[in-house]
Amino acid sequence: MEAQTEWNQCARFGRRAGARHLMMAHDDRVLWARITIEMIHMADAARSPFSDADERFMRIALEAAAAAAAEGEVPVGAALVSGEGAVLAVGHNQPIRRRDPSAHAEMAVLREAAAKAGNYRLPGATLYVSFEPCVMCAGALVIARIERLVFAARDLRFGAVRSKFQLADSPLLNHRVQVEEGLLAAEAAELLAKFFERRRGQRRFSDC
Repeated sequence: MEAQTEWNQCARFGRRAGARHLMMAHDDRVLWARITIEMIHMADAARSPFSDADERFMRIALEAAAAAAAEGEVPVGAALVSGEGAVLAVGHNQPIRRRDPSAHAEMAVLREAAAKAGNYRLPGATLYVSFEPCVMCAGALVIARIERLVFAARDLRFGAVRSKFQLADSPLLNHRVQVEEGLLAAEAAELLAKFFERRRGQRRFSDC
């Protein structure tokens, strides 16, 4: 009961933080990430439904996100895991490098795993991703018949799974993905915050 009360308080805090964010400049992602980190730390003590295996696979996704940051891409990483616990594919954001607006981390692992399986449907698989999927990626998860989605940090601006829409498990669709969130969210949000802080600093330097 106490944990549920803490979670409810955290949810209310998150809504207030989101409202404050919307009143500010839409591109201030560093501020958003800091608010998210604070919110996640409050929530961590309230619930922890994830297994050791879940954490291990999410850390693989976070390593991929760090690789994206090193390439100058927004740090989002993903790992696709079979129902038997085998890693099917690991990928990260590469839209800049590939000059492809669809080259998100989620799309990369879905494409790789589907090619290996010889089938665009991947039933029983779990996707671990460091950032809440967008509309495109959420739709692809449904089409691929992904069984479970575990994501770390919410995307309050464009998130299509919880923040803005609930596409992956919508009752209007013929397949519903099991959605779980918050695993290692503080680490994922910190990675994003540092990336945008560094990029903003580079822009200031270039303007001198």
